[in-house]
Amino acid sequence: MKMFFGQSSKTNRTMSEREIERNALLSDLEKTKRALEIAYAGFDNVIEPDLIDCYIYEVNSVLKRYKFLMEQAAHLSMLPDENEHFSSLSQETPAASLIG
Repeated sequence: MKMFFGQSSKTNRTMSEREIERNALLSDLEKTKRALEIAYAGFDNVIEPDLIDCYIYEVNSVLKRYKFLMEQAAHLSMLPDENEHFSSLSQETPAASLIG
């Protein structure tokens, strides 16, 4: 019995390279979504012009990373629609709202 359980748990632990890549990509997407929320919160709470510029660049940077990761997920056929999650994010950058 001991041998049987030991072998089955070892077999269940092995993950394919695709599953590992998928899990890493999903983890990166979650981290990026959190980073974007933090950047937007920081932008909403600053009044110094230099900090406003800093958060504008940070939000734009994180948005580019998020878009890249979503394209990678679509390339791996992980998502049914490549724009499904990205479309929920604001396409307008903070700079555009300040200018126009």
